Amino acid sequence: MNSVNILLDILKQMVQAYPDSVFLNSLYQQYCNRGGLSKKQMEGLYSKACKTPSISQSKLATLEAIIKKKPTRERAAATIRTTSPVKDEATPQLIDAILAKYPGHKRVLFLKMKSGNNKLLSAAEKEELHRFGKMLLK
Repeated sequence: MNSVNILLDILKQMVQAYPDSVFLNSLYQQYCNRGGLSKKQMEGLYSKACKTPSISQSKLATLEAIIKKKPTRERAAATIRTTSPVKDEATPQLIDAILAKYPGHKRVLFLKMKSGNNKLLSAAEKEELHRFGKMLLK
């Protein structure tokens, strides 16, 4: 059974018409080695083939149909990086004020160590710290 390979026919005619074209020779080599071309490569081949009078219109139409049939691959949109959270200035001052009055308060010492290691305090921990401040710093 003889199968018709329009893409290979067009490539051969284009290489014969423009033997010095690096682009066409590389497309031909890639097609022979890998067995196919990407959609962008086929679009480039189509634009060159349209300017060549020796290529029949039926082959050009077939190539155009092959190009339209191929899926368009798009790059994923760039991810937006989140900005680092703004460091709370009031919390370390509150911790220092509580520890100045009660230097052995274990929970406040733990929260000071946690915030000193550049770890953010959770909302519950900040609320707890504010409760300690209200109770202890009257």
